[in-house]
Amino acid sequence: MQSTATTERGPVAIIGAGLIGRAWAIVFARAGHPVRLHDMDRHTMQASHAYIEARLHELADFDLLTDAPHTVLARITCVPDLAVALRGVVLAQENVRETVEAKIEIFQRMDTLAPKEAILASSTSWLPASEFTNDLPGRARCLVAHPTNPPYLIPLVELCPAPWTAADVMIRAHTLYSAAGQSPVVLSREIHGFLLNRVQAAVLNECFKLHEDGLASAEDIDRVLKDGLALRWSFMGPFETIDLNAPAGVADYAARYGQQNRAAVDSEHAFSWSESAVDRVHQERRRALELEGIALRSAWRDKRLMALAAHKRQAPDC
Repeated sequence: MQSTATTERGPVAIIGAGLIGRAWAIVFARAGHPVRLHDMDRHTMQASHAYIEARLHELADFDLLTDAPHTVLARITCVPDLAVALRGVVLAQENVRETVEAKIEIFQRMDTLAPKEAILASSTSWLPASEFTNDLPGRARCLVAHPTNPPYLIPLVELCPAPWTAADVMIRAHTLYSAAGQSPVVLSREIHGFLLNRVQAAVLNECFKLHEDGLASAEDIDRVLKDGLALRWSFMGPFETIDLNAPAGVADYAARYGQQNRAAVDSEHAFSWSESAVDRVHQERRRALELEGIALRSAWRDKRLMALAAHKRQAPDC
């Protein structure tokens, strides 16, 4: 989806100052937008600046900022009044609790208070926009913009319209997120979980089943991804991968390996997510990493993602 419209660097409101909201604030402030960060919990909102500042310095260490950290941070303002946060914005990015009731309440308020031309987007990871925007007078400007956590390191954002989302809103949203350094993908219609979570669910289903059937340890199944598939998938997707894995492209791959793939899928059933099966994986992970170490390991992961993002920024597309 392309647009020739001039990209605005107008104000952006981030509604909800949890981890996703703080990450979105970094994305838009880094791109030059004035950002108003709002949260009903003042402590959460006030604590966000120190968290964001630390992340900005990390990004600067990997040359992932165009401007100095203090310049980017100065573009972010904590605004306790929702009406003030939404005044004159080009986009409101919602990040509240993942319940239909919470989404309905905040979208009703945003639709009342935000400028009529402003885009209203939800970061929901599962709920279609139609479930919480149906009764809004301004429902045509509402959509889902589902990020991949954290969006300042992983640029994918899934743009999913409700049945009534205006086509020009989707085009403007695509332009805005692209200009902010994100990589938008556009769904043609609503589906629970959108694209990324459904692909992830399929992978998790197979991984849990392989573990439940005693075919390999959790550590070795992780290796299949991190030392195998994920290395290719970090710079090309599965369709391009199979296109390159047969001399005559996708059709040739399907002719050679399609039936084997079909047989592998047909022989399996959905993982039950039973408590006992999940606990066995959990216990393997706890032997490798105690719960107290998760935060430290997560910080290590983010540093590795920064290094990968820096590498991908320098690498040519072809």
